[in-house]
Amino acid sequence: MTAFSAARFFKAPRRNNMTLWSCCFLSVFLCLIFAASCASNAATAEEYYSIGMAYYELGKFQEAERWLTRASSMDKTMTASEYNLGRIAFASGRYEDAAKHFEKMLARDPDNVMALKGAAYSRIKNGDMSRARAYYGKVLELVPESADDGYNYALVLYALGDYAESEETLTRYGYALEEKSDAALLLARAQKAQNKPEAADSYEKWLVLSPPSNPQALYEYAGVLESLELFAKAIEQYRAARDALAQDTETLTKAALAFDVARLLFTADPENPDGLKELDMAVAAGFKDTDLLGTLLEDSQITNDNKTGIQEIIDTILNPPAPEAETALESNPQAGSDAQQE
Repeated sequence: MTAFSAARFFKAPRRNNMTLWSCCFLSVFLCLIFAASCASNAATAEEYYSIGMAYYELGKFQEAERWLTRASSMDKTMTASEYNLGRIAFASGRYEDAAKHFEKMLARDPDNVMALKGAAYSRIKNGDMSRARAYYGKVLELVPESADDGYNYALVLYALGDYAESEETLTRYGYALEEKSDAALLLARAQKAQNKPEAADSYEKWLVLSPPSNPQALYEYAGVLESLELFAKAIEQYRAARDALAQDTETLTKAALAFDVARLLFTADPENPDGLKELDMAVAAGFKDTDLLGTLLEDSQITNDNKTGIQEIIDTILNPPAPEAETALESNPQAGSDAQQE
C-alpha cells in the first residue's frame, strides 16, 4: 500500500551530517548544564529538558529518554517532553509506546494537533486503523485545509475498506494533491474497488506522474482496462508490469503476466501469432496451470489453430520429455527428425 506521510513530524536527527563543531558544541553545552546543576544542587525542569534534547540531537536516544522522562513529570516541561518521548519511541520502532506518549498528551489536551497526528501515525504503524481514523478525523476538524492529513486520512479509510469515503476525501483535496503520484494511485485504487470506470483515468494520471516501476499498480491498471474492453492497452500494461517485475512475489509472477498477455491475444486478436509465443514464454517461466489452459480450449473466440497449439502445450506440461531424451535430442537434432519420419 501507498505510504503515509509522516516525515515532517518524525524526522530523526541527522547524525551523519552533523559537523564536528556541532558535536563539540553540544558536548560543551551538556557539561555547562551539569556544572550549573551541581552548583545549585538541584536541576530545574528546563535543564532536564535541555539535557534530554541535547542527547536527542546527538542521536543518543536512551540517554535522551532518561532526562526527558524526568522533565515530563514537571508541569513546565511536561508537554514538550512527552511529545519528544513519543518521537524517540516512534524513531526506535516502538510504535505502541509512541502512541501511549501522544495519547497521554491528548488526555490533557484533546485538541493538540501535533499529538493527534503523532497518535495517528503511531496507530497506523501498529495496525490499529480504527483509532488512526478517529485521530485523523479530529485533525481535519481542527485543520480542514491540511492536504497531507487529508491524504493520510484517505489512506486509513482505504485500509478499513471505506472506499467511497476514501475517494471523497481525496477528491476534496484534489487541487492540492493533483501532482502527488501516491494520491493519484490511492484514488485509482479506491475507484477500482468500487468498480468505477473512472479508475482508468486515475491510473493513467498516476502513470504520468510516476515512472512505470510499480508492477502491482501496472497489473491493476491492466485489469481495469480489460474490464472496459480496452484490450490493446490492457496487453500493453500487462507487458509493462512483467517488464517492471524484478522478481516474482506471492501475488505476482512473470509467468502469470505472460499468460495474461497470451490469453488476451487469443481472444482479442485471434489472428496474432504472438499468442502462442507468449504462452511458450509463460511455460518457460514456470506456468503449469493446465486447468486454466483448459478453459482456453472451451472459448469460442479462440481459433482452431491456436487451440491445437494450446493442447500441445498442455500435453507437454502433463507429459514432459525425459531428461535423457532432451539431452540426446540437443546433441543430435537429426535423430529426432528421423524418428518423426519413421
